[in-house]
Amino acid sequence: MSTAVTESPTAAPAAPAASSPAATRGHVEITDVRKTFGATEVLKGVSLTVPPGGVAVIVGPSGSGKSTLLRTINHLEKVDGGYITIDGELVGYRLRHNKLHELREKDILKQRTDIGMVFQNFNLFPHLTALENVIEAPIVAQGRPKEEARKRALELLDRVGLKDRASAYPRQLSGGQQQRVAIARALALNPKILLFDEPTSALDPELVNEVLDVIRELATSGTTLIIVTHEMGFARDVADTVVFMDEGQIIEQGGPQNIFTNPREPRTRSFFSKVIEPAFNI
Repeated sequence: MSTAVTESPTAAPAAPAASSPAATRGHVEITDVRKTFGATEVLKGVSLTVPPGGVAVIVGPSGSGKSTLLRTINHLEKVDGGYITIDGELVGYRLRHNKLHELREKDILKQRTDIGMVFQNFNLFPHLTALENVIEAPIVAQGRPKEEARKRALELLDRVGLKDRASAYPRQLSGGQQQRVAIARALALNPKILLFDEPTSALDPELVNEVLDVIRELATSGTTLIIVTHEMGFARDVADTVVFMDEGQIIEQGGPQNIFTNPREPRTRSFFSKVIEPAFNI
């Protein structure tokens, strides 16, 4: 397979400073990322830093580029410009002669074991039980012994409140339960970061809180989280940083107290005035 080449941005990625893995695990740097579909520029030079253990929540109108940005972080979407690093390591590319060369597929797949992702529609294997869904990736992608993977999977299912449904198939679970299994599956690889793409958008309203409660617990666990959501109250509760995107750009970002109660940008104020309750006092 030929190797794709992407021209480097104006400055090549700098080598990461030496430090212990524990001090930097889950440090995300998004630098001037651009993405185009056909004639439409979906991401227009997006830059964002999420420190180890940080919780960044990305909000904004439909079509603003939120989900596309999330998918570039684990290279499900290739960038057309800029670059992304996790703990100083380029995602999806290697640097040679001041150009970014796309990694081979097997190396990209290896990188993805450090980047857990929870999708809108669960994406569970329908022919596998909840337990089997959780142990599949650790055994296949990481070569863990089956009994070790099984023990860890049961611990994770217990963590998301579903240990008693370990033998159930996806069709026997509610949407909220399926999404909680998907979260356990993402955690099973012990990822550096977890990405959530509208994790409650496919759920009936009465099932939303059971999933959000699990993510709230994760937000206090020290794992770096980047979450795309339309649940504004949830964003206010869990985020260290709220990022507002519109038309492929970050319009404003800041702590939840500031950005929800006193946004600086008119576009941010206009958006929040339409989507959040009056109790936010905007």
